[in-house]
Amino acid sequence: MSDRSPAPGGLALVQSLVNTLDIETGADSLDTPEGRDRLALTEDRLAEARELRESLRAALLAHAGHPPHRTVTPLGDLLARAPLYVSVDPRDGSARLAPADPGPLPARVAAAVAEALAAGTWNRLKACEADTCHWAYYDRSPAGRGRWCSMRVCGARAKMRRYRAKER
Repeated sequence: MSDRSPAPGGLALVQSLVNTLDIETGADSLDTPEGRDRLALTEDRLAEARELRESLRAALLAHAGHPPHRTVTPLGDLLARAPLYVSVDPRDGSARLAPADPGPLPARVAAAVAEALAAGTWNRLKACEADTCHWAYYDRSPAGRGRWCSMRVCGARAKMRRYRAKER
């Protein structure tokens, strides 16, 4: 969907998870072994991953000023289940939040969100305004007011709809 560059740092994981579902076609890459392997996800954790994906999508829609696409478990409730600890690099003393158990997806996502909060980039990860899309993208615009994952696709469709409605 998106013609934008991937999100920085750990947000790439969040973006990748949200974008496992193509809303327009209904294709879900979590249904394939390759899709699950990309996220180091086992079949027994699929329901949890899908719930997390849709809660993340709702948060990313909120970042772009849009209402949630459906009722979801609050993201904070899901991430609260993932214990983090402060990891300090002995070489340079740098510190970061890391998952206590790096295996489960919610723990890795919680660490990525914490990293993005510290970097001030969390609110730049958004979901496309288009109802048939809601693809996750990283808004690199100077004002942080991006609305669509792609101006060539979703943005162009929205502008054409507005133009046609005005012409009627």
